Amino acid sequence: MQRLPLRPVVLGLALLLCFGTAATAQLKNENLLVGLPQGFKVGFSEQRNGMNMQEWVPSNETVQNWTEMVTVQVFLNRTDLDPVKFLTTLQQQWAGACKGSNATSVATSRVNGYLSASMLLRCPLLTSTGKPETTMVKTIKGNDSFYVVQRAVRAIPTSAQLEQTKKYLDGVSLCDTRLPAHPCRM
Repeated sequence: MQRLPLRPVVLGLALLLCFGTAATAQLKNENLLVGLPQGFKVGFSEQRNGMNMQEWVPSNETVQNWTEMVTVQVFLNRTDLDPVKFLTTLQQQWAGACKGSNATSVATSRVNGYLSASMLLRCPLLTSTGKPETTMVKTIKGNDSFYVVQRAVRAIPTSAQLEQTKKYLDGVSLCDTRLPAHPCRM
């Protein structure tokens, strides 16, 4: 699988992006491996109420006015959350916010041994922005926390954009230096 060009970003204690053996050796405990796409910047970062969140947008855009956005959320110590139920609730909220929206079925898989689920949500015209919006979401249930990564576009995406988004989310992983069943390797 081809890896997308990425830059390092750190989000709280539970999120770390790294490359190579030296970076892998620096990982401790459970780590979400996710990369800042080339040409993106951190537009927003917050740690509150047991959740760490970052929103990444293209370098020349803001979180108030964006064409594409990656949102990363780490729900610290929330091992009670279920990936499928989380996405089902998100789909219901999405449908309430956007008339005529649709979603793919929730797809479940394993990511480095962890339970994961993903879904594609489409909105033909989001009332709050007056623009179409499409987002692909991936959730991972860790042993320490719960992780959500989504990549959105405020447009009707081309098939190339959808494929790029899928590849990006396929590259998101979780590992734990304490558990051989969930190795940290790059």
